[in-house]
Amino acid sequence: MYRVFLVDDEPFIIEGLYDIIDWSAFGLEIVGSAENGQDALEALKESAPDILLTDISMPNMDGLTLIREAREFRPDLKVIILSGFNDFDYIKSGLKLGVENYLLKPINIDELQETLANTIDKLNTIRPDRLFSDYDIRILRDNILYRWLTGRIAPNELTERMDILDIRLDGPYLVTAVLRTESQFEPSYEAAQRMAVQDPSMLPFVDIDGDLVIVFMIEDPVKGKDKAMSVLENMQKRLEPSPLRITIGSVQEIGEGAPRSYAHAKKAQEYFLLLDEPAILDYGMLSEKNGIEHAAAQPLDWSAYSKLIKAKDLEQLHTAIDAEFERCQMLEGATPAYIQSMAIELMIRFKMELKEIKQADQPELYKAGFAQIMQAETIEGLAAVVKEAATLTVDSLMRDVKSPIIQLLLGYVHENYAQALSLKSLSQQYNIHPVYLGQLFQKETNETFTEYINKYRIGKAKEMLKETQLKVQEIAMQVGYWETGYFYKQFKKYVGISPTDYKGLL
Repeated sequence: MYRVFLVDDEPFIIEGLYDIIDWSAFGLEIVGSAENGQDALEALKESAPDILLTDISMPNMDGLTLIREAREFRPDLKVIILSGFNDFDYIKSGLKLGVENYLLKPINIDELQETLANTIDKLNTIRPDRLFSDYDIRILRDNILYRWLTGRIAPNELTERMDILDIRLDGPYLVTAVLRTESQFEPSYEAAQRMAVQDPSMLPFVDIDGDLVIVFMIEDPVKGKDKAMSVLENMQKRLEPSPLRITIGSVQEIGEGAPRSYAHAKKAQEYFLLLDEPAILDYGMLSEKNGIEHAAAQPLDWSAYSKLIKAKDLEQLHTAIDAEFERCQMLEGATPAYIQSMAIELMIRFKMELKEIKQADQPELYKAGFAQIMQAETIEGLAAVVKEAATLTVDSLMRDVKSPIIQLLLGYVHENYAQALSLKSLSQQYNIHPVYLGQLFQKETNETFTEYINKYRIGKAKEMLKETQLKVQEIAMQVGYWETGYFYKQFKKYVGISPTDYKGLL
């Protein structure tokens, strides 16, 4: 796995880079970050990264100086510049230093991902020193075969690496199998690897998800697949009662068809979520029986859930969730991916509903649930995760019952936030002294009325910046700010950057 170091004097840029790229999917790990060039230079000596992503304009030491000085002790360091300066002299200086790319902010994610992929390809080409140990040979073998089966390696590099590693792609056809256990370190996993290595027509490797993949090189599509099935069935029997889930993809020609066979075997693994566990799941049989490529999408009716949440009726809420999953199982063409996405949508809706009611985001309530959804292996497991989210939502509301007057006031504010609102006008409407109303509001919400209304309006403005093409001035007026300057001041107070900069990040 290659190492990456991030440098930018704006913390939200570094935080965004952590989130917008699936670094592990590229075989990368972030080993550190810094907010100026001087701190970065010292950290680089310790962390020894392979790739540096850096801004140019920074305090203490600019990015160009950082690159020059870092190259003195790490000449092979790959550098990608992320800069807000579209200036020819900066670009020219950067290119003279041999950077991989000069990307302008706001960052184009596709361009950054492509640059990372190309940089990784260069690192793979120029690092023969990684071939010394048996362990490194195995890691490189896994990496090359994974890139081959995901269509991420050029033909000339594939040929070169196959020769180095003595890998032979013999046979006009192939079929791919995926073997999954609870852990890579289970005895059955290691035993399956040893069995696969014994046959030269089988190419075993471990993919990025930790699954054991076996590529069968075959001469005849029908006979070859039958032989592969026989080998897998024998493997399954010899390793019983270990929990080994095996799927087999489609037979493909050995060239461009290889990634399809692998993708089909991986897709079939999802169907253990829906089906009783047979000896082996065959993608070809699943696609005929279950319409594997045609999930029946049905919109989620959230209104009933919303009413039950507001009524704090947990029992009926759990009943509704169970009914939802039963309905999904009965849909023609329902796939594991569809049912999993439905579970995620329910979780997100619970989170949004709670935020709307309480006007406070509580992501920590649901963080573990999202991870559990991705790991759930049965429908019952998925339903249990969603029901736990429902329980957490209702419990949070039960602990936060506000006075009837404040509930009425909040409802009015949420409906009329774009209008001129003040405690004085609202106190007349509810026939309460404004000072007492202000004290009661702060006691119930832990915020002053002014803080609350500004935060709510800025939240609405963020939504409009994401979802509309309206100008900043128009959005300011639509959320209740008639002075654009005051809107900018409040937005920066609660978000940390100006609305213009925020829109540029989207």
